[in-house]
This record gives sequence, structure tokens and C-alpha cells, in this order.
Amino acid sequence: MVTSDIKDLLDSETLRINNPDFIGRDPVQFPRRFESLRDIEIVSFLAAMIAWGNRKMICNDIEKMLSLMDHRPYSYMIEEGYEELDPKLNIHRTFFAEHLAHFLRGLRKIYKEYGSLDAFAAANNIGKEEAPAWKLVELINQVLREVNGCDSSRCLPLNLNQSALKRVNMALRWLVRDDGIVDMGVWKSIPKSKLFIPLDLHVGNVSRELGLLTRKANDRKSVEELTTVLRGLRPDDPAIYDFALFGIGIGE
Repeated sequence: MVTSDIKDLLDSETLRINNPDFIGRDPVQFPRRFESLRDIEIVSFLAAMIAWGNRKMICNDIEKMLSLMDHRPYSYMIEEGYEELDPKLNIHRTFFAEHLAHFLRGLRKIYKEYGSLDAFAAANNIGKEEAPAWKLVELINQVLREVNGCDSSRCLPLNLNQSALKRVNMALRWLVRDDGIVDMGVWKSIPKSKLFIPLDLHVGNVSRELGLLTRKANDRKSVEELTTVLRGLRPDDPAIYDFALFGIGIGE
């Protein structure tokens, strides 16, 4: 049971963080630069894919990645510009051009057949799944494997029974939530009621301190436990509390 004090804290912190001023300090700024659905969703996944570590470094490296694509992500993917990159070109920490190419080859196949990732998700009834993010990653990984002849955990997690899918759940929050403040709400294939909290070390620790999470590991079961609790507060939009759990303890 979440006390009224905890709910009030979550609501106030959500209001503090979920505002336009937050955009310029967060990787969500990058997909928001684009107007086309295709560009928005490609950049959302790529930006989230390398969103680990220092946020300033993350944003600098996303900028560098977009420059490699001439700031035309969909056209760059369709025209296979990634094949001209040195595979060992470093993009972010342990993510290299070979991993970018691995992912974009798979996306190209999806876009050729479905037109967008949202349409791919809709065609596979992702929104009807109990855990849409995990099913979506499973299906994208199948395409990546088919096109590349191998797997790459640098792109998307492979251990889906264990992975919290933090970065994918963050990208889906951007794409699905539609309050028009920070998140973009351009996807129709997944209802926001079925989003899960992007769980990392900080969010996990804050959630335990507030009594929202009992498990010690930051894994899939913990994401499910935490999101279930938050759905009790906001059945229509549990992922809105990602702003609060991120913001508590951080002076932003």
C-alpha cells in the first residue's frame, strides 16, 4: 500500500521534472528535433540504445551519431550509408559503428516491409501483450539475426527473461506517452497503460527507499513489481512516475 505522503511526493516530483525545461538536458531532445515519424522513432531507439553513463557524454555522442547520418536518419538507413563506416569507429563507450550497422540493417528490412516501427509493432499485436517492450525486442532481435546472421547484445538485450530493458522502456515512454510535455506520443500501437518503468540503479534505489520495490536486483521481475505498484496509482499512465523516480535525489 502506497501512503498518501508517498503519492504526494511522487506527484510533486513528477510536476517538477516533467516540464519543457527538462528536454534540453535529456536525450529526448534528439528525437524531438524531427517531424517525420520514421526519423523520430529511429532516433528514439538509437539515442536510448547508447544512453548509459554520463549524460553530458551521452548527449555529445548522440550528436556525433546524428552527424554521421547527416541528420537524415531514415534516408541514411534506407540508402545504407552505414556500410561506408569503419566498423571500429567508436560511437559511445563500447558501442561502435559495427553495432550501429548491425541495428540499421535490421531496421531497414522492417521499414521496407512495414513502413515504420509503429506499424511493425501494430502488425504483430504488440499492444495486446502483457509485456509489450519485451515482445517487441524479441521480434526485432529475430529480424537483426536474420539480416546479420548473428546476434549483438550491444544493440538490444538478448537475455529477455532477466533484462529490465531500461533503455527500450525509456524509448517507448518517449514514443507512447502523449501528455505533450516531454514525451512525444507519436506511437499508436501500444497504449500508455501498458508501459513499464525504465529501471536503472538510481530508480531502483529510490523505489526501495520509498517502499515501492522489495526486490534487490534491478531485473525484469523488479520492473514488473514496481510498475504494478505504480499502476495502482495511475492505471492509465504508470510510466509518468519515471519522472519522479528519476528526479528524487537529483537537483534538476
